Amino acid sequence: MSEVSIIKYNAGNVMSVMYALDRIGVSYKLTDNPEELSSAEKIIFPGVGEASTAMRSLKENGLDKLIPTLKQPFLATCIGMQLLCNHSEEGDANCLGVFDVDIIKFPKKEHHKIPQTGWNNIYDYKSDLLKGIDENQYVYYNHSFYAPICKHTVAKTDYIVPYSAILQKDNFYACQFHSEISGDVGEQIFRNFLKK
Repeated sequence: MSEVSIIKYNAGNVMSVMYALDRIGVSYKLTDNPEELSSAEKIIFPGVGEASTAMRSLKENGLDKLIPTLKQPFLATCIGMQLLCNHSEEGDANCLGVFDVDIIKFPKKEHHKIPQTGWNNIYDYKSDLLKGIDENQYVYYNHSFYAPICKHTVAKTDYIVPYSAILQKDNFYACQFHSEISGDVGEQIFRNFLKK
């Protein structure tokens, strides 16, 4: 059994996740093999990219059917989080439906650039994924679409509107920000996840 499997699909930033795990001394396997993912102890679902393209890539290996059925601890970041939701306005994509919320585009607002790119704080923690992390810590974002506040929200961020920084349901944890490049905060999130 591989301790951690990283899902391989048509989305970037996989190397950053691998480097983050290297820094904390965790072994991993990069795979798109359903059997290997099913038997993994923990799974990380990274991503940078466009929702409809990423969903097509997942469907090629049947991962769209597999992912919602997985029972082991599962951590998604950025587009990975958005793909776990019902639907994304980006490319009008039907997604995986783990979280009962739709992904929508930031509304236009004067003096606010879209995408949101850079550091922003997270607050209102309601998850052990954030154990040992002080309120209002800063993490790194790069996105134009977001998950509104919903029943699965366990941390929030404000940019144009308040929105979900982290979603959690059962064994699924998902961060809109890039945990893998969020410094000490991101590293602690990975450590907390890997203890599950």
